[in-house]
This record gives sequence, C-alpha cells and structure tokens, in this order.
Amino acid sequence: MARSENQASFPAYRPRRLRTQPTIRDMVRENTLTPMDLIWPVFVMDGQDAAQPISSMPGISRHTIDRLPALAAQAHGLGIPCICIFPYTNPGLKTQDCAEAWNPDNLSNRAIRTIKAATPEIIVMTDIALDPYNINGHDGIVRGGKILNDETVEALVKMGESQAQVGANILGPSDMMDGRIAAIRSILEKKGFSDVSILSYSAKYASGFYGPFRDAVGATSALTGDKNTYQMDPANSDEAMRMIARDLSEGADMVMIKPGMPYLDICRRAKTEFQVPTFAYQVSGEYAMLKAAAQNGWLNEEQVMLESLIAFKRAGCDGVLTYFAPQAAEVLLSKI
Repeated sequence: MARSENQASFPAYRPRRLRTQPTIRDMVRENTLTPMDLIWPVFVMDGQDAAQPISSMPGISRHTIDRLPALAAQAHGLGIPCICIFPYTNPGLKTQDCAEAWNPDNLSNRAIRTIKAATPEIIVMTDIALDPYNINGHDGIVRGGKILNDETVEALVKMGESQAQVGANILGPSDMMDGRIAAIRSILEKKGFSDVSILSYSAKYASGFYGPFRDAVGATSALTGDKNTYQMDPANSDEAMRMIARDLSEGADMVMIKPGMPYLDICRRAKTEFQVPTFAYQVSGEYAMLKAAAQNGWLNEEQVMLESLIAFKRAGCDGVLTYFAPQAAEVLLSKI
C-alpha cells in the first residue's frame, strides 16, 4: 500500500513506535491465526489400538479407527473445527477399477462414522481421489498407460455418494479430472445431500512436495509414471484461475490450492479474483522440510511453524490443511 499523502515524514513518523512492546504489536497486527483456521489431516489404517509412525513425516502416524474418538476429542478440545481423513488401504484391496473406493465399509467410511458418532461437533472432510485404492497408484483409472477422465469421474461420483451417506460434511475432490465437480454436485442434489459441501482442490499442481504423503497412504511403490497429464504445471498461474472459475461454476463451495507455501501467489490471486472461501494445503513435503530442519537444530520449530501458517492468512487464505494442526493449536492457545 502506498504511503498516504498526509502521513508525516521522519522524525515525526517513526514506524518503530508501533513495535515497542508486545501489546502494541498485538493491537496493530494485520492478520491473526487461531485454531479455527486449521484442518487436521489424519491417516487411518486397519488394526486395533495401534499407531504406526511414518518415517518420512516425523511426529505423524497412521492410526487405527478405534483411536479416532480420542483424536476427535483432542481436536475439539483444541478448537480445531475439522478433521480430514486419508486411508492407508490394504494392498490386497487395490484394484484396476478401484471399487474399494466406494465400499460402504472401507477405511474412510468407517472412520467417518466413528468420528461423527463420538464427536458430532467435529466437521469431517474426506479426500476424493482413487490413488489409495488404485493398483497403479494414480488418482484416476488407468488403461493402456492412460489415465481415463470420464471413467474416473463415474468412480468419483460413487465414492462421493458413499461418503455423504455415512455422514461426511465436506467432500474434497483432489483428483483434478475434468467435470468431476458438476458430476458430484449433481449426485448430492439428486440423493438428498444438498447440505454436503465441496471443497475442491481446484489448483493442484504436479509437485515434488508430495513424496511423504504417498508413503503415508502406501501409494509410493504402486505409482507408475507421473501425474503430469492431470495435475497442473507449476509454471502456470492463469490456468489456476481458469480451473477455480470452472469448479465454482460447477458447484464447488470452497477451493483449495495445493501445495501451499510455494504457491502463495496463487492463494492471493484466488482470493482477490473470486472472493470465495479459499484454503491451502501445507503438504507433507513442506511439513517434512520444516520438521527435519528443526530436528537438526537449524530452525526454531515453533517459530517457523507459526510463521509459515500466518503466511497463508496473509496471502488471503481462510484456513489451512496442515499436519501441524494440533501442535500449532496448542501453541496458539498457550499464548491467549
């Protein structure tokens, strides 16, 4: 913002006056971060009363479904409004047609039911993409080495309906197939789930920052080739605006930018141009980098965690999906 014409010059104007003590800095702070701004991604797996650490994501584990009520209670107690479920599917259930994705009793659907029964106040968000169920590790159905768009959309519709039926509050299509938002919105309206929201991953880039996540959901070894034919080129910005406009026109309620920190310019453009609820995903690679640097003593973990999260708010985001959610919420509450 340009300096006002009636603003004094030095020494009458001393900007440091507003930095002299913490209370004054708090009073004039332009952006704030609270636990309500956070979405907590949680990995689920089969088994009983177990947590399995993910080596490439220090501090993050896969959890069995019977542990979810405690995690939901923790989130609620910290003021985190939303948990997002990501399944670690048994490799034996992964197929070419990805039919496990809409099995009423798959991991995600059992997790949704468990959380909603234990803590109804918690908003449950889901992931809609086929990679956790795909023997090829892709977000879409693969045939002859090609990721099929329209056949994938048909599968995603069944997946979205299945999740809505068991109580999901927010569906998060992250597949980047063409036309999937309109198709999912249509089935939700047709089946009486008009109150279920869609938070579309409208601008999801073909990024190198997803590696630890693929480890977490067991897709790393399964993936054949790359995802460049459906995820976006990191060099493109205008294209992201076109994708957001398309998804909003098809019935998306909110939009997601993924990854987060390397794409803050996209977050700002999206919020400025569309003025709709805008979120960013601080992805696994971003989290792992900060954690690893902190563990090596190169960075102050608490400081860079909060600094990275406020950057999303400064860029215009209404919230952030982040693995730091419970840790950040605890720190924020301690400062009140």
